[in-house]
Amino acid sequence: MRQSVNVQQEQAWNGYEGAHWARNQDRWDAVNEGFNAPLLDVASIQSADAVLDIGCGAGATTRLAARRAAEGRATGVDLSGPMLDRARATTHAERLGNVTFEQGDAQVHPLFGRNFDVAISRYGVMFFADPVAAFTNIGGGLRPGGRIAFICAAGAEGNEWLHALATLRDWLPVGEFGATGGPGMFSLADPDRVEEVLEAAAFTRIRTRHVEAHGRWGEGARDAADFLLGSGPGRHLLQQVDAETGDRARRRLTEELRPYEDAQGVVRMRSSAWLVTAERP
Repeated sequence: MRQSVNVQQEQAWNGYEGAHWARNQDRWDAVNEGFNAPLLDVASIQSADAVLDIGCGAGATTRLAARRAAEGRATGVDLSGPMLDRARATTHAERLGNVTFEQGDAQVHPLFGRNFDVAISRYGVMFFADPVAAFTNIGGGLRPGGRIAFICAAGAEGNEWLHALATLRDWLPVGEFGATGGPGMFSLADPDRVEEVLEAAAFTRIRTRHVEAHGRWGEGARDAADFLLGSGPGRHLLQQVDAETGDRARRRLTEELRPYEDAQGVVRMRSSAWLVTAERP
């Protein structure tokens, strides 16, 4: 892997956070799978296309793209070694021969001149230290007339799982959600900022559409609470309090999640995102 300029994110995704996502690939895919079809449909992947998946993680969207580009190829790029190990193992098990994965920081990874037809990303483009440089590099990897389609988080208010976590402020140092400065989940939550970044990276025909999807967060409220608090951010919060306070927060979150259980006891919560498309001239 070439040296990353996004050191903090590289450390996170090659540490606990990346290992957690790799171990829980199926669960995170269940959380986000409602965005797969809208993303891939607007990407208009053709059977012979070369597809680039930015921030591919454990490779779910890469493999879906590869199936649509059955006579072409799909390449996934991600910072996280643990997630790419899981991506390669799953791809091998599914016997997909037109998929490859590369570990690297998309901001500096060698993409220029590789003539991809389309770039896609599901929640993988919000963490760049320099988003203009990153999208410029991604654009350089597309052929002239190539296109990009990605999902990025919209405002915190449209994400029910964040509403649930916000109720823990009496026990955990949750802070305020929705900060748009610097790399992070909400760095592209403002559609005007998205357009500004893509225009600076020389993309044209930029379109942004609001989309929502209900994800599957757990087999019951307690399971979903354990999953949320076991993620990187949840674990970080728990490490800042004593065990008794952490247990109280866990019980409170469990109760907060009970109204989201369906008739089968599955916890489903709404996530809110922007679906963005643009073209390289």
